[in-house]
Amino acid sequence: MNVYDFDNTIYDGDSTLDFYFYELWKHPAILRVLPQQVSGIIRYKLHKIDKTQFKEIFFSFLQEIEDIDTDLSEFWDLKQCKIKQWYINGQNMDDVIISASPEFLLEEICKRIGINYLIASKVNKKTGEFIGLNCHDIEKKSRFEEMFGHTQIQKFYSDSYSDSPLADIAFEAYYVKKNKILKWTKDIRKSKM
Repeated sequence: MNVYDFDNTIYDGDSTLDFYFYELWKHPAILRVLPQQVSGIIRYKLHKIDKTQFKEIFFSFLQEIEDIDTDLSEFWDLKQCKIKQWYINGQNMDDVIISASPEFLLEEICKRIGINYLIASKVNKKTGEFIGLNCHDIEKKSRFEEMFGHTQIQKFYSDSYSDSPLADIAFEAYYVKKNKILKWTKDIRKSKM
């Protein structure tokens, strides 16, 4: 079983930001939540709120969207081309995507490209509220083990060393930078941080 982070790993960019800017283009009225989003950024940077609270504030723009499902479908019509070719060429039926991005955002693309296993942050697509913890760092490992027990990860791929808890339990781990795939080592880890 191979496990992949999504954003900046098999997807060229950050899907959450791409979706936000798509919604901003399609529904300029979401700008009305910009002041609270900016306030959330400042409070997060000052360590007044945690990452999950910040993300809930950011995702409050979802409350302004009437037909989120149509928007998601149209968004992936435009952005499916950003799935990296190296991933498509090596894809397996039992691949697992694990991401801090919202599950509702990634479900559509996973169905389209034939990914059967998705672990991501559970976020209410109507309100932006989190249902549980942000799927990040050690939470990714916890969620993986909750779903698969102690199944051996053959290969793990990520663009972020915050995913070390999963890399540590993989037989092989790789650091992804654009289309370059490097062996995950402590030396690379120290030089990239």
